[in-house]
Amino acid sequence: MSEEIRNLGEFQLSVLREVGNIGAGHAATALSKLLGSEIQMNVPRVSVVGFEEISEIVGGSEQFVIGIFLRVEGEIPGSIFFLLQVESAKRLVTDLVGSMGSAEPDEFSEMEISALQEIGNILAGSYLSSLADFTKKEMSPTPPAIAVDMAGAILSIGLVQLGADYALLVDTEFVQGARNIEGHFFMLPDPGSVRILFHALGVDIQ
Repeated sequence: MSEEIRNLGEFQLSVLREVGNIGAGHAATALSKLLGSEIQMNVPRVSVVGFEEISEIVGGSEQFVIGIFLRVEGEIPGSIFFLLQVESAKRLVTDLVGSMGSAEPDEFSEMEISALQEIGNILAGSYLSSLADFTKKEMSPTPPAIAVDMAGAILSIGLVQLGADYALLVDTEFVQGARNIEGHFFMLPDPGSVRILFHALGVDIQ
């Protein structure tokens, strides 16, 4: 799996970025309805990152983050991590839960966790729906699991257990009114899935 991902070139990544932007458009529409305020989203970059880089991308291994994890089932199986800094996650769900949220800046109420799970469902579902439209392959996300911990702890548990040295990073920018919220969407295809994905997209890989 690592070799398949590591050998992806600029053209292959640009194809994924285009698919990601279409998925982000679908997700923005669904999130706007859920949150009751206009959300704009785009995917400025898709890249291949090594395990050591991932912690630094989210602010360092000791940075507390919200980690949303889902498995992808179907014809192109894999795993998805969506990481948000705690402050960004709070801003994203404040309007949705109102007074039901935790008053502590680094703690989350059951309502906030539920809201983040639904946001994870929407994001994963939108990206996978976009991929399915392009590839004509069936893919569906499992219910999301959520953890609040240091980035290094979340990533070591998730990525090491999956045996992943590299991941596809789909940078995701949210604009909610005057607020910019940056998220990091990591895709880890199962062995063989990268080749199936790009073959279905009509793109050659080495």
